[in-house]
This record gives sequence, structure tokens and C-alpha cells, in this order.
Amino acid sequence: MAYYVYILASRRDGAIYVGITNDLVRRVYEHRIKAVRGFTAKYNITQLVWFEVYDDPISAISREKELKKWKRAWKIQLIEKDNPDWNDLYESICK
Repeated sequence: MAYYVYILASRRDGAIYVGITNDLVRRVYEHRIKAVRGFTAKYNITQLVWFEVYDDPISAISREKELKKWKRAWKIQLIEKDNPDWNDLYESICK
């Protein structure tokens, strides 16, 4: 089973959220339809702008915790390293 650490954004340089899941398509879809009330629904954080894949949950959880402690500027650099235009990657993972 794969585990994903991901970053969602409301827009370029907008609000961002770091999360973890074992089903990236389902989880991002839940954020997009605001299935769960909370931070992402409140701030309309629906665009998948970055993710990493892990083989085991311990590594994924460790990485998520690490990223949540990072400064915002570091997270932005991480996003822009692979996705400089902040494209929404959701459609590409649905294929």
C-alpha cells in the first residue's frame, strides 16, 4: 500500500495545508467537495500542488510532522521546486 504526504493550496501564495492519506484521489476529492468541516473547507483549500509517495506509514507520518513544523517559506520553496506555476495536480492523479 502507498501512503501520500500532500500539500493543498487555496491559490498561488494562498493558504496551504499539509496532510497524509493512503488514498490521494479520494482524500483530495473530499477536500474539494468540503466533505469535512475544518480548516480546508473554511479557507477553500482545494488545489493539490505537491505530494510525495511512501511505502510505509511510519515514514509518511514522520515526513508530514516534519513539514508541519517547517516555515511557510520553506513549504513554498518545496512546492515551487517541482510545481513552479502552482498547477492543480488533481486531474493528473485521477488518470
